Amino acid sequence: MNRFKPGLLGWLIVFALAALVPLLRPGGYVLDVAINTMIWAMLAYGLNVMLGYTGQLPLAHAGFFGIGAYAVGILTLKAGWSFWLAWPAAVAICALGGLLLGLVAFRTKGDAFAIFTLGVGVIISLIINKWDALTGGNEGLNGVPPASSFLGIDFSKAANFYYVALAALALTVLIVARTRGSVFGRSLVAIRGGEDLARSAGIDVYSHKLRALMLSTALAGLAGGVYAAYVGFLGSGVTGPTTTFTVLLYLLVGGVGTLAGPLLGTALIFVALQFMKGLQDYQYIVFGPLLVLLVLFAPQGLAGLWDRAQVRRVRARTERAVDHA
Repeated sequence: MNRFKPGLLGWLIVFALAALVPLLRPGGYVLDVAINTMIWAMLAYGLNVMLGYTGQLPLAHAGFFGIGAYAVGILTLKAGWSFWLAWPAAVAICALGGLLLGLVAFRTKGDAFAIFTLGVGVIISLIINKWDALTGGNEGLNGVPPASSFLGIDFSKAANFYYVALAALALTVLIVARTRGSVFGRSLVAIRGGEDLARSAGIDVYSHKLRALMLSTALAGLAGGVYAAYVGFLGSGVTGPTTTFTVLLYLLVGGVGTLAGPLLGTALIFVALQFMKGLQDYQYIVFGPLLVLLVLFAPQGLAGLWDRAQVRRVRARTERAVDHA
């Protein structure tokens, strides 16, 4: 059974509607929530490449988000680079970091892999927090320049930078969709089903998992670069395991292994949390039971509910056709 995949027309409608948001001249708060939602959704898509397609759970994901963000911050603030040069450089650095991590981490399996990557994530956060000369340490990196003007458009304005985040999200969705539909993507799914069986089918499991981790960390870097240019201030708190677990929550709610799940889960939970800021001490008292109910009745997330509804609809239509025959 194929997982829920909205058709191309559906995605075009979603992004076309999203492109209209700044034209409606919403308040700054609405734009801020929308841009942050897109940033965290990109990070969720990167995690989904590993967890959803290969069945591996890398818990250093926020660390690579931080590497991408700090790379952009340092290159623009201290080296004088343009954002448009620093951003792809940050993505490349994160992809290289994913390669180095994978060369060691994939010598472990299952829980050991998750624990090892969690340790790496903590180390990355500690390095960022302690390397005062480079990252600003506890005080953080303040005054990261916004995206510079390009093609005569001033991207320091939130309404214009919104389209940078939207384009990055669209690119992320396209990359993940093309990956999932490729031979490489189908091989990753086969690995998730069983590594020994995948090897018997002639799949180089180690190489495929390594490439998937590089893609996952590159997408984390892509999101981190957008975050750095938009927020303008970087602190080590966003690079810690808490961020990884929060993004994992978005993914679980939306649907692991689905194309729409990361965006759907991020939009729902992140926006809901913004409206519940006044009840910050009670947020997880509400979300805890809801998450338990979701795991019990919709283990494939909200996108999985749609998938099941579609299957039931097709089954009912087939049964009616058989009865009429």
